[in-house]
Amino acid sequence: MSEIENKADQIIMYTTSWCSDCHRAKYLLDEYGIPYTAVDVEQDPAALAFVKQVNNGRRVVPTIVLPDQTILVEPSNALLAEKVGFKL
Repeated sequence: MSEIENKADQIIMYTTSWCSDCHRAKYLLDEYGIPYTAVDVEQDPAALAFVKQVNNGRRVVPTIVLPDQTILVEPSNALLAEKVGFKL
């Protein structure tokens, strides 16, 4: 596990530069001032391995790890908002 995955007090978003769902999730968190760390799986082999591990071998982004270790995969705006504590 990389150091970034062990930080339990932050949201980690595994992403790519070209993913529209990733851009949507980042925009939503940015709009509500929710801090997160974005990790590009195309630039970080350990991050890609983690995403594949938690998604049955598939590369699915965004894969979002919340501080309580809940993992959201391609969440809707409503689900992401609910899980991070605000209403749309």
